[in-house]
Amino acid sequence: MKIRILWPAGHLTATLDETPTAKALAAALPVSASANTWGEEVYFDTGVSVALEPDARQVVEPGTVAFWTEGDALALPYGPTPISRGGESRLASPCNVLGSFDGDPRLLATVRDGDPIRVELA
Repeated sequence: MKIRILWPAGHLTATLDETPTAKALAAALPVSASANTWGEEVYFDTGVSVALEPDARQVVEPGTVAFWTEGDALALPYGPTPISRGGESRLASPCNVLGSFDGDPRLLATVRDGDPIRVELA
């Protein structure tokens, strides 16, 4: 399944795996929110509440589409966060892994805190 994430300065598409969280997110789309930034991560509320999946991870590859269950939010790391060790992408806590971006996740660097952001099926 593919999603598109749009913000004022750009957009990216991502391919999601068939996970329970990805299916719950897809059922709620389109979603619009206000973007938050945390180091080299963008996250925002989706209004979707799901449980932590057994394969949830805290350290992921840049460009991973993750779901932060504690904040009902998509977490989109494209580089180090304030708690990263070295160049890793370390999320605030373990997150459900949904998939990855199709293009260069560094485009997320153009998202500003407070930007309107929208997620829709691609």
